[in-house]
Amino acid sequence: MEPSDLGRRITDALRGDPDEKNPDLTTHGLDDPAHVGGAKPSLEEPTEPRDPLPPRPDQRGAADVSPTGAPCSAPGNDARAPGRTQQGAYLTTAQGARLRDTDHSLKAGRRGPTLLQDHHLREKITHFDHERIPERVVHARGAAAHGRFESYGTATDATCAPFLAEGVVTPVFVRFSTVLGSRGSADTVRDTRGFATKFYTPVGTFDLVANNIPVFFIKDGIKFPDVVHAAKPHPDREIPQAQSAHDTFWDFVTLHPEAQHHTIWNMSDRGIPRSYRMMEGFGVHTFRLVDAEGGTSLAKFHWKPVLGVHSLTWEEAQTLAGADPDYHRRDLYDSIEAGHHPQWELGVQAFPDTPEQTFEGIDLLDPTKLVPEELAPVQRVGRLTLDANPRNFFAETEQVAFHPGHLPPGIDVTDDPLLQARLFSYLDTQLTRLGGPNFGEIPINRPQALVNDMLRDGFHQQADHAGVAPYKPNSLDGGCPFMAGPGAFTDLPVRVTESVKERADVDEADDPLRQVRLFWDSLSDVEREHVAGAFAFELASCREAVIRERQVNLLAQVSTDLATTVATSLGLPAPALADASVPDRPEPSPALSQVGRTWPVAGRKVALVVDPGHPLDDLGAWLDQLHAAGVVPVVVAPHGGTVEGIEIGRTLTTARSVEFDAVLFAGAPLTLADARPGIDVRTATFRESDVDPRVLVMAQEAWRHCKAIGAWGLGGEAVHVAGVPEDAVGVVVAGQASEVIDGLVEHLAAHRVWDRFPAVPLT
Repeated sequence: MEPSDLGRRITDALRGDPDEKNPDLTTHGLDDPAHVGGAKPSLEEPTEPRDPLPPRPDQRGAADVSPTGAPCSAPGNDARAPGRTQQGAYLTTAQGARLRDTDHSLKAGRRGPTLLQDHHLREKITHFDHERIPERVVHARGAAAHGRFESYGTATDATCAPFLAEGVVTPVFVRFSTVLGSRGSADTVRDTRGFATKFYTPVGTFDLVANNIPVFFIKDGIKFPDVVHAAKPHPDREIPQAQSAHDTFWDFVTLHPEAQHHTIWNMSDRGIPRSYRMMEGFGVHTFRLVDAEGGTSLAKFHWKPVLGVHSLTWEEAQTLAGADPDYHRRDLYDSIEAGHHPQWELGVQAFPDTPEQTFEGIDLLDPTKLVPEELAPVQRVGRLTLDANPRNFFAETEQVAFHPGHLPPGIDVTDDPLLQARLFSYLDTQLTRLGGPNFGEIPINRPQALVNDMLRDGFHQQADHAGVAPYKPNSLDGGCPFMAGPGAFTDLPVRVTESVKERADVDEADDPLRQVRLFWDSLSDVEREHVAGAFAFELASCREAVIRERQVNLLAQVSTDLATTVATSLGLPAPALADASVPDRPEPSPALSQVGRTWPVAGRKVALVVDPGHPLDDLGAWLDQLHAAGVVPVVVAPHGGTVEGIEIGRTLTTARSVEFDAVLFAGAPLTLADARPGIDVRTATFRESDVDPRVLVMAQEAWRHCKAIGAWGLGGEAVHVAGVPEDAVGVVVAGQASEVIDGLVEHLAAHRVWDRFPAVPLT
C-alpha cells in the first residue's frame, strides 16, 4: 500500500467516511475519537476477567529483537544459545554497523591530533567508562549458580505455597557472598556468608535471603547502618579490608551486648567455611506460613548441606587468602563443572502462631535468638541442586537483586523489626545500584510468571506496554488487569496488640548473653579451642586496650575458662567473675556442633603426589578407585604436562596442601632446582633427605591441619622424612595402594582427624 493511500484512508475514517475495505479502522474506534482504548468501554466497571486487549491496528511496538539484534523467535534461540548473546561473525558498533578497524583512532594525519568526529572511539571509551556499577554496600563479593529445587510435599500441611507441593520442580538462582569485603577481597576471610536463593515459581518469585549464621548482630533494623559502619574498614585509612579484627567493630559489639551471640558464631569455625557446598544456611527471621484453609503457623527456614557442615582451620584460611583468593568461588564452579552438583535440603522449624509469638520462652521475633533443634526439629521439605554455572558473571551474579518482600502465596512476613527494615532497604538499594526501579526486568531478575503490574516507564524500561489505562478501576482497557481470587497472595489479617506508639526495646529484661552460653556449651573441645584462639587474634589486633578489656569482661559472663584463656593471650588479668555467678545456662544443643559425625565424601579434593621418575603403570587404576569413591583426585608432580597419558593438575610450584581435603603420596620426588630452602617460604628444614622440601611441607601442613594422609611405595619416604608418625591416627601407610585409598576415604568422611591433637578442655 502506498503511504499516500494509507494516509487517505485514515483521514477519511476520522472525517466519518470509513473505508469499507478496511473495517478494522472502524471496529477499533478510529471513527470515534472518544474510543481511546482498543474497544468501546462499558458503562459499568468490567468485572469478568479477560486478557489484555490487543493493540489498535494503527499502533506498532518496537521490533521483537534481542539486545544484540537477533529476532527473539529466530531458530537456535534456546537456553544454551539465546539471542541475548553476541551475534554475527564481524565486529560492529553498538548500532550494528560493521567495522574494519578498532586499533587506531581517527586522526588528522598519522601523527596529528585525534578528531572529535571519531564516533567509534567515543562510543567505545564512553561505554568502557561506565561499565562498572556501584558494588553492594554489604555482600559485594559473591559467586552464584543456577539450579533446581524439588519439593518433597512434606510442607503442604503447613503452607499452600505452590512450589512446596509434592513433586514440584522450581528453577532457582543462588548467590553466596561474604558480608564485609569489597568485590576484590578474598573468599576465605573470617566473616558471615550470605546464602540468597531466588525461586522462580509460576505464581511469582520467592527470595529466601539467608546467611550461614542463624542469628544477627541487632534486633532492630534501625541499627543496621551502625553495625555495618562499625564492621567496615576504618573511614580514615580504609583498612582493614574484609575483616572484623579492628577497633571500630569490637567497640560496637562490646557496647551493644545483643551483638555478642552473632559475634561468637563469627569467631567459631562457622566464620571460615571449607566451601559454599559445605555451608549451612538460615533464614534468620521467623516467617508466617498459611495453609490451604487459612490456618497459620510460624516458621524458620534452614538449608542443610548434604555434604555436612565443615570449615577451614585459621591457618588454612590465611594461607588461602594469599595462595588462592578465589578459593570458594573456584570450588563451587569446579564442582559443578565436574558433575559433583552441590545439594542442600530445605528444612522448616514450625511453631504455633500464638499472640505472644514465642516458643519455649524464646522470642520468635528476635533475630538475635535461635530455637535449638532439640526443641523444634527441622523438617526436611525439599532438595536444592546447583547444576549450572552462570554464563556471564556481571549479567547474572552481579546484577541479581534479592528482596525479602518477594513472597509467594502461602508465606508471609512477621513483625520482626529487623525484617521489617529489610523490606524497605533491599528494595531501596537497587535504585542506585541498578539504576532505577526497573531492575526486575534485567534477565536474571525477571519472574517466570505472567506479569501485569501497571508499573510504567522509568530508567531502563524494557517492556513495551500496550493500552491506555495503567490504573484501577478502568473501563478503557476492558477493566484489565483484574483482581485475583483464590491462589492470590493475601495480606493476612493479623491482630495487632493494643499498645502505644513508642521507641523501646521489646524486652529490657532480656539477657543477651544467655544464648551465647548456649552456643559455647554446645561446642566440642576442639571447637571451643578455635573460638578462644579467634577471640585472642581479633582482640590483639585492636589498638585500644579498653576495648580488649571490655570484651574479656563480657566473655567472663559466658565462661570463666574462655575469658581466662583470651585474657592470658592478651596479657590481661583474668576476670574475677566465676561461672557459678552466671544466672542461666540453657541445655546444650548438640546440633550446633560440626564435630562427631560422618558425611558423604562426594566432591572432596584429594592430592595424589607422584614421581614421574619411577614407574606409574597403575596410576590410572588409582585414579579410578578414587573416582569410584566419589572424590576428585588431582595429580601433583614436579613438572607440568602429562604422565602415563594423564594430565598433571598441579606442580610442586603451584600446589598447596590447603586446597585439598586429604593428601596421598605415591612417590617422593627429589629436590628440583627451583626449590630454594631458606628463601622459598614453602620450604623448610627437615631430616637429611633428597626429597623435594615442598613435598615435605605438604605432608607437614596436612598433618598439622588434621587431614587424612596416605602413602604407599616410595611415598612412605616422604611421610617419614616429613616427621609424620606412620602409626598415628588418620595416617594410612601400607604396601598396597588400594588399601591406603580405602583407609583414607574412611577418614575423609569425618572431614578432619581432630583426635590427632586432643584439645585442652575449656568449660
